[in-house]
Amino acid sequence: MEATRSKNDFKRLEIIYKTFFSFCALCCFFAILPLPLLYYTFLRIIVFIASGIVIYYFGRQKEYHWVIVFGIILILFNPIFPIHLYFKSIWIPIDIVTGILFLFLVVIKRKQKELSRTATETLSQSKTYSRDRIIKTSSKNNNNNE
Repeated sequence: MEATRSKNDFKRLEIIYKTFFSFCALCCFFAILPLPLLYYTFLRIIVFIASGIVIYYFGRQKEYHWVIVFGIILILFNPIFPIHLYFKSIWIPIDIVTGILFLFLVVIKRKQKELSRTATETLSQSKTYSRDRIIKTSSKNNNNNE
């Protein structure tokens, strides 16, 4: 009962993360448009929080290449000590790449989940039977019997 509850909680949390990362990607793509300054402040806060979540998750799984990539994004979109690049032509490629990375997170999680599901199906299908075992007798037993 407890394992089923934790599995359902994990699935619910994964759906929330995927939705949040998809929302962040959409917000990054909208940042290409000329919008008021308040939107870009909102974007900084949302991407900062999402990057922190990604860093925490991949840091616990010891996948440090993702930690480095999203650490850079965390620093660029920091709302507390903002980095001002002053030209929108510089921010447009950064917003596009950040949006693509968040979408990639949504897709890569699904692929890893499918790979693990096929691996467990393969393991559950392979069975060994006692009649198929080859029993190797040692030469000491043969020498003692003679």
